[in-house]
Amino acid sequence: MCRAVCTHVNGGMAFEQEQDALLQRCSVYNSRGDSQARLVVVSLLRLVLDEQRMDSIRSDLFKRHSDYNIAVDEIGMKLDFIWAPYVSNLTHLVMKYKVKRNYPDVLVMGSGLWHMLHVNNASDYDVHLQLLKNSVVSLLPFSPELGTNGPVTGSVSFRSPHLFWLGMPMLINGMLNTREKRGKMNDAMWHAYDKALGNTKLLRQTGGPLILLDIQSLTWNCGPRCTVDGMHYDGAVYEAAVHVMLNALLVESHQRL
Repeated sequence: MCRAVCTHVNGGMAFEQEQDALLQRCSVYNSRGDSQARLVVVSLLRLVLDEQRMDSIRSDLFKRHSDYNIAVDEIGMKLDFIWAPYVSNLTHLVMKYKVKRNYPDVLVMGSGLWHMLHVNNASDYDVHLQLLKNSVVSLLPFSPELGTNGPVTGSVSFRSPHLFWLGMPMLINGMLNTREKRGKMNDAMWHAYDKALGNTKLLRQTGGPLILLDIQSLTWNCGPRCTVDGMHYDGAVYEAAVHVMLNALLVESHQRL
């Protein structure tokens, strides 16, 4: 599993160096979700690839509704993106990990926008999030509520992956590019979906297993100037999310040493 060097770091340069070391120690990154997750993958790759190689993979990386994987041999990192727009897709993928007992070092998941547009039912979203939470908890060697003092019944013995949830962005309704989106993806529905996420206690802040990458706050701070369609934002937003993730990985890795 990935482990950062346990040193006291002062200053931005040293912290960036430790993040680079962490990227090398976390050899397998898996991102599962919708277009927001794909944009996070793009930002992560920009940290580890030069401009020429980014240009060479851009067409494959930006194919809509498709999977993508890459090996960065220079640092021994493998990254997989799986197009999984519904929560049920995520649950299925998590259960495949359990069956195969083959886990990534870092797992980033996110879903909501696709369900909001095509299902438009926060109660249904709530049900599927609860099923996802149950499947994720069944992977963990210890219950998040119990810390490391109590095992989960039926759990396997292994060092669990670092788990992240990619939150939904702020939606700017007037900028959404279809009438259907503007009708279904309104503020009331966004908040209903956000409430469902809180109700299921999937996130670490509510006692669950996943650390939130708070895209909503990042997009709120950036605002309308950072988006052309009210949903997908400039790269700076997703780059910030990647750095938040790496900071959390550093903290978790130090705690696990």
